[in-house]
Amino acid sequence: MVTLAVCAEMVFRDRPIQERVRRIHDAGFQAEIWDWTRHDLDALARTPADFSSMTGYISGTLTDEDGAAELLRTAEESVKAAEHLSCPRLNLHGTGLDGRGLPVVPVTGEPDGPMRATAHRTLTRIAELGESAGVVFTLENLNTAVDHPGVPFARAADTLALVEAVDRPGLRMNLDLYHAQIGEGNLIELVRRAHGLGLIGEIQIADVPGRCEPGTGEINYPAVARVLADLGYDGTVAMEAWASGDDDLALDRFRAAFTL
Repeated sequence: MVTLAVCAEMVFRDRPIQERVRRIHDAGFQAEIWDWTRHDLDALARTPADFSSMTGYISGTLTDEDGAAELLRTAEESVKAAEHLSCPRLNLHGTGLDGRGLPVVPVTGEPDGPMRATAHRTLTRIAELGESAGVVFTLENLNTAVDHPGVPFARAADTLALVEAVDRPGLRMNLDLYHAQIGEGNLIELVRRAHGLGLIGEIQIADVPGRCEPGTGEINYPAVARVLADLGYDGTVAMEAWASGDDDLALDRFRAAFTL
């Protein structure tokens, strides 16, 4: 069976973050957070919540040497924060994102050869950091059409290729099916390929359009759940989605979509 988690940044938003993760825990899910620097880690650690994932850097980028050095530096800080919450996974993107989800260092067009070489070197060092600390860094695919224009290495195909090239247990893919549906589609074959390579660290979901819970859009998540069961996937599926209405109902719909 998969483990189900819920992003605390996107549900129960009228409540403090500590109460959000408590509500998520009480509903039977693990909890996820984004930028840990915005939260009181001591207060979060006092909750009964099990933390599944958190952002694994504060700033930096994969595309140039200075940005890579900053990403590595802040990844080391993030490892310490993850230890405080006993959080096993730390999430990365191709570059830092601002408050609107836009890249701090945007890239026009496809990343070139030197950018890819820098990304490969940086992710190898990130993987080594994860292995020495006993955590896994995950590289998330994003969509550039709606939410994150200008992010480098955003497509699932690019993210998967980088993780495959690094080929270290300290780096896996955060396969976000919401972003993949907007950017590429063909979700079931994408899941099969990533799972066949053994490179999925986590799967995140939301429906399209709207980025709300399963059942509010076009993605057939019960079909995805059946494929995951057939493949023997026993990792984490996390709902990184806004509640379309009632937050508790959104969590119930998520659970129902992945309960066979």
